[in-house]
Amino acid sequence: MPISEYYRSLRNKVGSELLMVPSVAAVIRNEEGDILLLRKGGEQLWGLPAGAIEPGETPSRALRREVFEETGLMVNPLRIIGVFGGEKYTYEYINGDRVQYSVIVFECSIVKGTLRSVDGEAEELVFFSGEKLPELAIPYPRRYLEEMLIIGPSSNKAVIKLWG
Repeated sequence: MPISEYYRSLRNKVGSELLMVPSVAAVIRNEEGDILLLRKGGEQLWGLPAGAIEPGETPSRALRREVFEETGLMVNPLRIIGVFGGEKYTYEYINGDRVQYSVIVFECSIVKGTLRSVDGEAEELVFFSGEKLPELAIPYPRRYLEEMLIIGPSSNKAVIKLWG
């Protein structure tokens, strides 16, 4: 779903002004360990499957919903691998709406599903290896994503990395 009723009602009040948006993102790997990225229609840059947390929704529920809507995959969050925010996480959509994300990034495992854009938002869904990671719309630290590709699937350790 491109924009929820909640955020649409806020946009009707504030127009395209900057909104602070709590959100979630997923690092999903295939069997080869490559990371799933998506490119939305009309955009050049790629991103992790991600989206806003709705009122009353837990971060893990928001993550499952957003990943399914964008990728057709059902996932389980395994652990929090990063918390990102600040001015550099400000993003302007092609319609001029501005947001600043505070993002909880989860490592996820695929439960089931077929890779496809359920809500029509994603134009392309591709698993990328480290040397082929494209530029991202949201500036997650590249070295951090490359490190995730090298480390491989989650261990039993609960690791939280905070990035400004």
